[in-house]
Amino acid sequence: MHTGEVVAANRPLPVVSEDGLILLLFGPPGCGKGTQAAFLCQRFQIPHISTGEMFRAESEAGTELGKVVCAILAKGGFINDDITNAVVAARIARPDCANGFLLDGYPRTLPQAKYFAGLLRERALPAPTIIHLHVPDADLVERLTARRQCPSCKTIYNLRTQAPVLDGLCDHDGTPLVCRADDEEAVIRQRLATYRELTNPILDWYGEDCVRTIDGTAHPNHVESQIESVLSHRARKRLGLGLVFS
Repeated sequence: MHTGEVVAANRPLPVVSEDGLILLLFGPPGCGKGTQAAFLCQRFQIPHISTGEMFRAESEAGTELGKVVCAILAKGGFINDDITNAVVAARIARPDCANGFLLDGYPRTLPQAKYFAGLLRERALPAPTIIHLHVPDADLVERLTARRQCPSCKTIYNLRTQAPVLDGLCDHDGTPLVCRADDEEAVIRQRLATYRELTNPILDWYGEDCVRTIDGTAHPNHVESQIESVLSHRARKRLGLGLVFS
């Protein structure tokens, strides 16, 4: 039995209500996923769960699983699917997930997606709503290469959409802004290629009937409206009103 299966069997099951919402949010670097995750979690009062947050939570709680995660990360190792799945199973069993949750960065591999589908069936949880924010690579490169950060207070700016008052200087402390190494164009294009390599098989496995693709190039408020429309149609369909996704 895998680690994830042990946790799934031993942890108390979450009680997600009939109208509970399980969201899987996919999108490449720079697509605005963080903005939409914050909106959705506030709108529906559900926790925003990322893989990093899950690993930290288990580590800080000092669980046996957390000790394993700490040991791997301390050595610079890679958290494999079995451990990641176990952390997810443990995290969504916590009380704050009773009305649903949003997963960001999971599933990251096809085996994780298949495990998660089985976990939801095992726990009699609602099927997830899968949102994919689509933005062309050219737009993403333009967005990310425009990012600048204050090396002192870590505030992030965007020269296109949120520029500092004084060119090249932090609004808070006047420190010259820098371009982070991961915002260089060559690095960005490699990150995007890696994202597609990992994510496309997962989206293909879920299929067009499950994945709702949203135009991420629109204004954030319009992106919010598109997502709300998807969720509204899904809710009506679950209530048996005969509506289908637009």
